[in-house]
Amino acid sequence: MSLLHEALRAGHHPPLSNAGKVRHLLVAGGAGALGAAVLEELLADGTFGRVAVLVTQPLNTALRGLAVVAADTLHQPAVPTEDTAIVVFDRERHANGREQAFLRPAPQDLPSLAAALRSRGVRRLVVVMPHASATLPEALKQGLANLDEHAVAALDFEQLVFVRSAQSSSGSAASHPLQRVADWVLAQLSLMIPQRDKPVRARKVALFVAALARALPQAPGGTRVVPPELIWDASQARDVATLVDDWLHGRATAQPGVRPMRM
Repeated sequence: MSLLHEALRAGHHPPLSNAGKVRHLLVAGGAGALGAAVLEELLADGTFGRVAVLVTQPLNTALRGLAVVAADTLHQPAVPTEDTAIVVFDRERHANGREQAFLRPAPQDLPSLAAALRSRGVRRLVVVMPHASATLPEALKQGLANLDEHAVAALDFEQLVFVRSAQSSSGSAASHPLQRVADWVLAQLSLMIPQRDKPVRARKVALFVAALARALPQAPGGTRVVPPELIWDASQARDVATLVDDWLHGRATAQPGVRPMRM
């Protein structure tokens, strides 16, 4: 049976029941502004019994509920097993203190990282992939963008969600003349970007991602892509949890047309 048939069949499955189970979550990419916001929101949320973060060097932490997992041991089965993982690809920034120890995944590492997470026992994966405004074709906002994402979708996660959050330019001038020209063109295009395609604050994205991680066990299985428009709607919503739940179950949201695409 093809991947498409498998995904369509998963989309018709009833919500998965997890009543009474203590959930554990693993974060890869907690060092950038967005990754740090996601990690902080998950720790403050209290839904998960343990929130672990991938590190590349030893790290002592006294934060309640926060654990560390060495990246080179990721392929080993975990006890307790994290049922959900969040991978955050973020713009690199200067790291201080504990952030220096956090794993900073690169987009090209996604297939191998996802495969290691699946072999560890992770059943639900959320991939946060910010993109520069005006660079993502309309057709890819709600679909898989490249072969790497298709490879991840073939790993048989019960639930897989790609979150496409719009990201503003870094603001620093490129050294290569052609790159400066490209940056100038993108800056002009950004003036024509619809409001709902524009970037939102990292804290707002983190609130959405945390609500998504909480709601996944009660949602039908399958692969979904969150378009930038939905992130904008969530940043303006009073009740992010309800918006996320409606979207996951295919119910009408505040903005018609923003519906989940399961693949």
